[in-house]
Amino acid sequence: MSMEKLRVELGERAYDILIGEGLLGQAGPLMAGLGVKGRVAVLTDDNVAALHLETLRHGLAAAGIDMVSLALPAGEATKSWPHFSRAVDWLLEQKVERGDVVVALGGGVIGDLAGFAAAVLRRGVRYVQIPTSLLAQVDSSVGGKTAINSEHGKNLIGAFHQPALVLADVIALGTLTERDFLAGYGEVVKYGLLGDVAFFDWLEANAPAMAAGDVEKRIYAVKRSCEMKAGIVARDETEQGERALLNLGHTFCHALENATGYSDRLLHGEGVAIGCALAFEVSARMGLCSQEDPSRVRAHLADMGLKRDLRDIAGDLPEPDKLVELMGQDKKVVAGTLNFIMARGIGEAFVTSDVDLGIVRDVLRDSAS
Repeated sequence: MSMEKLRVELGERAYDILIGEGLLGQAGPLMAGLGVKGRVAVLTDDNVAALHLETLRHGLAAAGIDMVSLALPAGEATKSWPHFSRAVDWLLEQKVERGDVVVALGGGVIGDLAGFAAAVLRRGVRYVQIPTSLLAQVDSSVGGKTAINSEHGKNLIGAFHQPALVLADVIALGTLTERDFLAGYGEVVKYGLLGDVAFFDWLEANAPAMAAGDVEKRIYAVKRSCEMKAGIVARDETEQGERALLNLGHTFCHALENATGYSDRLLHGEGVAIGCALAFEVSARMGLCSQEDPSRVRAHLADMGLKRDLRDIAGDLPEPDKLVELMGQDKKVVAGTLNFIMARGIGEAFVTSDVDLGIVRDVLRDSAS
């Protein structure tokens, strides 16, 4: 079994990220170090349950751990008060106590919801992230951000609650649709764009093979993404500064997700890819980076078959003025000022509120036409 191990250094709340093949089937022995006794409570969704729940059950049983599980509907709409309330009530019915462990088995939606449930249940219980999507493996499962959505915007109700362990089994990626895998890749490429041009170079050369199923390249891509995120989180856990860089592309993405009703018209990672392309285009037009940079970003996204323009989103979208207004609902608004993640080049992202919204509107208009 090929496995890599990373440590997220957060003092008493430090934890390991394990990345490799077949980790679901080894979940019991891998979790035994947490002092898990008796059973765990698993939150998942209907799709993931059908694919992976029995493998997890057998993996836990190998260490004498039983499990109870609740499968919620799949999809972004599950990150809502009704499903969150159902999950918390179910955990209480199962008599989950402070010393017990909740397991999040699924993509980013389940990871965010289960983590938030664990954060508030009895004022905080431990939880383990077992992300099954590429997007969750490289992003949402790492760093302790947990949340549900509100009618006012995405991820506006939540808490910082670090997991006790992350198990990223790249074999699970083989069950993803091509669209879901590529949506997750939108978050992978973000890491190279925000802070590691050498990783972006590696992706240009190796990402097609990774997408085609090369396991070792998948392990490396997940590991490098997690390394970058873990380092940033260790230095800035609650997003007072550097952690905001992880939001490259997200200010645009969240406005587009809101405009498309958090539906399958636009998956989160697709929105991130479009958002990264837009952020680099705005940066170039503001004279922050060369025009070659957004061209290179767009060429790579095109090579991977990813969306990169507003015109790639099915259906009508609001006018640029409305999209800018939706950006104002973003969590990155501080004292009424909207912060953007801009770039001085590939691998050189930075946070600024000094952005010409006229240029932003022009870029949005050009991207839609």
